[in-house]
Amino acid sequence: MIPACRRVLIPAVLKVCLMRSVWLVLICLSPLFFPGVLCFSELFFIKEPHDVTVMRKDPVILDCQAHGEAPIAVKWLKNGVKVAESDRVYLLSNGSLFISEVESRRGDKSDEGFYQCLAQNKYGAILSQKARLTIAVISPFTIQPTSIVVTEGSVARFTCKITAIPPPIITWELNRVTLPLATERFTVLPSGVLQIHGVEEKDAGNYRCVATNIASRRRSTEATLTVTPGKPRIIAGPHNITVSLHQSAILECMATGNPRPIISWSRADHKSIDVFNTKVLGSGNLMISDVKPQHAGVYICRATTPGTRNYTIAVANITVQAPPSFVEWPESLTRPRAGTARFVCQAEGVPTPHITWLKNGERIHSNGRIKMYNRLNNEKCITFISKRPEM
Repeated sequence: MIPACRRVLIPAVLKVCLMRSVWLVLICLSPLFFPGVLCFSELFFIKEPHDVTVMRKDPVILDCQAHGEAPIAVKWLKNGVKVAESDRVYLLSNGSLFISEVESRRGDKSDEGFYQCLAQNKYGAILSQKARLTIAVISPFTIQPTSIVVTEGSVARFTCKITAIPPPIITWELNRVTLPLATERFTVLPSGVLQIHGVEEKDAGNYRCVATNIASRRRSTEATLTVTPGKPRIIAGPHNITVSLHQSAILECMATGNPRPIISWSRADHKSIDVFNTKVLGSGNLMISDVKPQHAGVYICRATTPGTRNYTIAVANITVQAPPSFVEWPESLTRPRAGTARFVCQAEGVPTPHITWLKNGERIHSNGRIKMYNRLNNEKCITFISKRPEM
């Protein structure tokens, strides 16, 4: 029913408001200033559901609270389908959805999915943002650490890989004792790789990887580190990589030797390395953040034995992909009827862009009157158009 105050409907103020992902159309003027005005009550969310990760059999609450003229009916959708209430899944008094024991069975019986709250009164309905409910899991290791033999004063590297939701925290143990995440000689990369620099005799032993998240904790098989004397060498050099603009690039470099070698980086073109966007991870891994075109080139990792001129190098090329952009545009021309017109176009990008010509939106091709030339040295595309006079 429309309130009894609707005697005269005068022009109202229309406001269109974007509240998160919900569009609301509000038409209202205060009856204190305009008696007898038709007013609609605003309907909006005070709370909306958010992404959540829970363990199987744990309870969870997906928040939803709407404000507006009563009565307000609240329904829940899972993957676009209405959620059926049960003893295990039901609505709370404020509109939130409560699941007493989260199930992870296959198919539709699993509680995993995207949830939305639908609130409705007599004036309309609003739909909340999507919230993803994910059940925490941790799978067996797909890559286990393997035993290695290294020389004293060199470096050792162990790796492990595991799939888990949410992403696990990776730690390492030596002889069942947890190692610190980062010290002068030990470095654990975000990928789970363990690097040991300046290996000492006391570092010999059994290593294993430990992955932990809210679901569980898993330990890999043990790998033995054997330490022996040896000559300096690079055991993990950088690889050629291709990155897009504004991404990060990491070049790994690990060298072994006794005494511990010093690792330095340089460019093959003798240009200086950008110190503002570059840092060293551990004792020799080069990380370039916010990659730009000037970061492209060949990088040299040099491992030098302290106090000597003995060194070993490893090289890698960084290719920076850049979208095409015009350096020179064709210009409008006016020529006599039998004259010749020339249009010039130059573009740059990585990889080198391919240039095509269009006339009135349609692609043109070389023929007796139209000729196209590509100058590879400066990436120019030049088109000549000659028009013969009509007889």
